Amino acid sequence: MIGIAYGLKNKTGLEIGGPSKFFDLKSYFPVYLFAKRIDGVNFSTETVWEGKIEEGKNYHYGNGKTGYQFISEASELENVNNESYDFLLSCHSLEHVANPLKALKRWNEVLKVNGRIILVLPDKEYTFDANRPYTSFEHLLEDYENKTTENDATHFDEVIKLHKSSKDPNPQTPGDFAKRVENNYAFRSVHHHVFSLDVLEKMLQHCNFKVIYKQKASPFHLIIIGEKTR
Repeated sequence: MIGIAYGLKNKTGLEIGGPSKFFDLKSYFPVYLFAKRIDGVNFSTETVWEGKIEEGKNYHYGNGKTGYQFISEASELENVNNESYDFLLSCHSLEHVANPLKALKRWNEVLKVNGRIILVLPDKEYTFDANRPYTSFEHLLEDYENKTTENDATHFDEVIKLHKSSKDPNPQTPGDFAKRVENNYAFRSVHHHVFSLDVLEKMLQHCNFKVIYKQKASPFHLIIIGEKTR
């Protein structure tokens, strides 16, 4: 993985929902160490992960590095120009998006030709999604064709019923957890879908990426990397 990260040396990237320790200087995949600049995208000026943030040159990552902070839905990227980045990072973010194929198609658009997409998602076997079924590619395609929005509550009952609290690093009472799920549009804490590597590969191929790397990694990661084909 370090070799792949080094291949992004002096290149410009966009990170969705970061920054993430997974890409940090002494991490498993130290993209922050090699990249020329990384800009960031978050859905709101206040999130449960980053606290209060503002659009502008305020995206702080790595050891004192700074990029541009966009405030936008991950599947929209309204102010991000097409074919403007060499790579795109997303760590434990895509599962929070209600319409992931829409997001991947948009992420393809902002990448240059042969640009790379690096996705890290939770491996359900080791997380609070352990009891939930895997999402099928057909379901994701239906979400895309039905133009599913971030207000979607289709999976909320399943999320609440099958939540494995013993694997939740931030356990809550069942009542508090249910309230948070129901208020997901503000918090964005729900995992709308549960992914396998096979489905992730189908998703990338459908969105015009060639898969060049995939693996499971401890303690609870699925990693897949694609290269834009068109």
